[in-house]
Amino acid sequence: MASVFTRIVNGEIPSYKVAETEHCYAFLDINPLKEGHTLVIPKKEVDYLFDLDESLYSELMLFARKVAAAVRAAVPCKRVGVAVLGMEVPHAHIHLVPLDTEGDLDFRKQKLELTPERFKEISASIAAEYAKL
Repeated sequence: MASVFTRIVNGEIPSYKVAETEHCYAFLDINPLKEGHTLVIPKKEVDYLFDLDESLYSELMLFARKVAAAVRAAVPCKRVGVAVLGMEVPHAHIHLVPLDTEGDLDFRKQKLELTPERFKEISASIAAEYAKL
């Protein structure tokens, strides 16, 4: 059975897309730690990040770097933190989280609840910044 992320890439489940390339996809986490919390995935379903072939791994990391720059430009923050956990969904993914303190990257914290309108505003803002890069 396809992972939830594969179903998002295939358009079976909606997402708040911020950027896309031929092999990679970035969208807002619907259970964010902070506004602008973005997930970056390869379109190819591979469970473990370090099992990606070298070419796709490199492409994903360069894509994540560009998405992080767009997040930082769109969302007021000091930095964009990076986390690779990969335990909850069997599809390689990178979390990009806007940070003002190190505590902002604590996955044990209560997640934000945002309206669909707010998610749309944030994703549009990040997508606009990504398009400028």
